[in-house]
Amino acid sequence: MEVVGPILIGVLYIVASSFFKEPNRRNFNAIMIAGAGAAYLNGGLGLWEFAFTTIVTYCAYQGLNSYRFIGIGWLLHTGWDLMHHLYGNPIVPFAPTSSLGCAICDPVIAIWCFAGAPSLSDLFRKKVGVEKATALSKGT
Repeated sequence: MEVVGPILIGVLYIVASSFFKEPNRRNFNAIMIAGAGAAYLNGGLGLWEFAFTTIVTYCAYQGLNSYRFIGIGWLLHTGWDLMHHLYGNPIVPFAPTSSLGCAICDPVIAIWCFAGAPSLSDLFRKKVGVEKATALSKGT
């Protein structure tokens, strides 16, 4: 469950984000990666925490116009999660493996962002529409 749970959380995040229309979906995701970038401030790695937050804030700002930067931000956060799992404080103080779980969840979101963060409901509607059109053209 330590692997499946974080993957499901990533998928749930994607499903929930899919309800936003563009450009609100992209803007929401830029805000979320900005918040994630600041999640570890005072997390045990000293001044590196501020440097990391600065880099992810830049990605979030660029992410207001590009899902690629949001995806990069999530991958950077994955690396920072692993650093905290190994050397720093966990993201949730009372859950020792929470940073590891975050490191599993974040790439799921990053992959979706690199794919352009498509709305899952739009993809479903297109698939159903194609199937209906194919059935109609075959006369079924």
